[in-house]
Amino acid sequence: MKATEILMEEHRVIERVLTALERAATRLSNGQEVYLRFFTGTTVFIKNFADGCHHQKEEGILFPAMIENGLSKDAGPIAVMLAEHEEGRRLTQKMRQALERLQTTDASRSELVQNALSYVKLLRQHIYKEDNILFPMADKVIPVDQQQQILDAFMLVERDETGESVHEKYLGLAVRLEQECLR
Repeated sequence: MKATEILMEEHRVIERVLTALERAATRLSNGQEVYLRFFTGTTVFIKNFADGCHHQKEEGILFPAMIENGLSKDAGPIAVMLAEHEEGRRLTQKMRQALERLQTTDASRSELVQNALSYVKLLRQHIYKEDNILFPMADKVIPVDQQQQILDAFMLVERDETGESVHEKYLGLAVRLEQECLR
């Protein structure tokens, strides 16, 4: 298995949460009741799995390997991906802030919906670009022996930085968020 295949598997999990988030935001926008814990759980998932685990592998391991093998950090696909990661972090922060304010004012409802839907749109486009442009490029420019080193480094991130069983915890959270959204 290639490192990019692991990242694409993680994308499938993230997409499941994006679908649930879009559904919940649309329901909230239509005046239907959505438990705030759903949005809290979603921001926790985004922060700890999508950003903390997944983006850490990309930014800390894959992207540097691509740069080492001739791609630019300051222009082109890697620069775009890094900028989109930052935009995703900004939107997630705005969702968290809107959630906090929503407990005291209903006006934050539309802000939460807007930021959630913007995040969903950004991430879907981002994932498409990574799966169809960046990752095939990585597979092409990174030598096979270095691919194995990247896989090993991913496993170290999972074990030492993310934590044992944390990956499974967030897979479980993704399933729970999907189920909560269907209620």
